[in-house]
Amino acid sequence: MDQIARIGMDTSKHVFQLHGVNFAEQPVLRKKMRRREMLDFFERCPPTVIAIEACGASHHWARSLSAYGHEVKLIAPQLVKPYVKRGKNDAADAEALCEAVSRPTMRFVPAKTTEQQAALMLVGMRERLVVAQTQLVNTIRGYAAEFGLTAAKGVSHVSVLLERIMMDKAVPALAKDLFASLAHEFTGLDERKRAIEAKLKAWHKGNEASCRLAKIPGVGPIGAALLVMKAPAPQQFASGRQFAAWMGLTPKDHSTGGRVRLGIITRAGDEILRSTLVQGATAVLQQLRIGRGSNVSRWLTELLKRKPPKLVAVALANKIARIAWKMMVTGEAYRAQGSEAAMNAS
Repeated sequence: MDQIARIGMDTSKHVFQLHGVNFAEQPVLRKKMRRREMLDFFERCPPTVIAIEACGASHHWARSLSAYGHEVKLIAPQLVKPYVKRGKNDAADAEALCEAVSRPTMRFVPAKTTEQQAALMLVGMRERLVVAQTQLVNTIRGYAAEFGLTAAKGVSHVSVLLERIMMDKAVPALAKDLFASLAHEFTGLDERKRAIEAKLKAWHKGNEASCRLAKIPGVGPIGAALLVMKAPAPQQFASGRQFAAWMGLTPKDHSTGGRVRLGIITRAGDEILRSTLVQGATAVLQQLRIGRGSNVSRWLTELLKRKPPKLVAVALANKIARIAWKMMVTGEAYRAQGSEAAMNAS
């Protein structure tokens, strides 16, 4: 068999489709393998370039195959799709991966270490608990409203609402028993979320880059930890705007015929990271409204006069992302006076 130049591999739980070409770009490998067969094949195969779609377990396979001396490159699914010729099957996907990895301008996803993936588990578990807690809070509020009981917004007011329900004589005994069960579930979720957040903050304190990023207004410990965990190597981006675009904080471009048409933000990249930065920017605007924004730039105050608060929050999150990129690239600490100039330079 001719020497293989590169291989595209479509992965699944048990079956792996391989497509390889030689240095003359001729297909020399089209084979479907089981997990054990695939590992034995790459253990015997001379070192080559392997392209894998960045999906579930892809980082594990990148580490495993790199141990055999291969150069594994992970590609985002949306960048592979244009190279699928027709139809949708494993063989076509493997061929598309093999073709995509050969493109000189292709962008790749860095393979994560086991330590990085363990840290990301903290983020995923916290997000799952937040969703579960929000759903439970809405359930409690909905049932309480049926008995004429309401509470102010915020998770902190739910405990008070539950106490009022237990003291209200108009609420039937059966309903109180069920509310007690919901209260027990709410307490358990809150304790688990606090425990996960404590571990996340401990990780943040032990990471130098995360501690520096937390000094940016609107970022905080959780936002800084997410920037370090989820963002690719900052050196991969040519500018801060590219970093913000990767995060989905730049407008969609529909320009044609010399006419510039910009739409809403693309919302590309990681949803949790993007929403966390937007929430942090919203908190900065809330502090500004109550007169606590002592270090707010003139740009932000002027923008608030012309644009709606939600739009300003997204614009501020874009600026925060660009400042964060500059700090991660240079290793500098946050400087309030020079941050705007640094952002403009990026």
